[in-house]
This record gives sequence, structure tokens and C-alpha cells, in this order.
Amino acid sequence: MQTRITATELARNLSDILNRVRYKGERFVEVRKEEVVAVIEPVEPMKHSTLGDLIKFLKETPLPDPDFARDVEAGIAAQGKATFPEWPS
Repeated sequence: MQTRITATELARNLSDILNRVRYKGERFVEVRKEEVVAVIEPVEPMKHSTLGDLIKFLKETPLPDPDFARDVEAGIAAQGKATFPEWPS
């Protein structure tokens, strides 16, 4: 369901409108001079990962090649030591 509203109606009824969006799945279109300015609608629920999802991911992900650790060490060595400026007193 979609309801057209003005900015004034939105301002006066914001709490009610947000509750209707969240709990009833309604959709509101804010219009000024026959031009759509904003749409207020429910967001898609976030997909939450489970421990099972993590285990499946780890089983399906290939291990790094044997040279991976050496390559990381070489990259770290190539960066050199970090230098930090003196803290102002």
C-alpha cells in the first residue's frame, strides 16, 4: 500500500507514520507540487549469519598457497619501520 503525503502531514504525524511503516509494511511518498521528494518504506531485514554459515564458509574457502606467509613477511619488511612525530608539549 502506498500513501501520498505532504511534508506538513509527515511532520505532524511522523511517529505514527514510522510505526505504520515498521509494523504494517506501509509505504509513504512525500510530494511537493506534484513532485515526489521522498519515499518512506520498510527496509529489507538484515540476513544474520549463523555459526553454521561460518563453518560452511571456512570449509569451502581454499587455503592460501604455501608461499603466502613468505609473501606477507616480504611485504611487511618492504614497508620499513613506522616513525611517529613527537607529541607536542
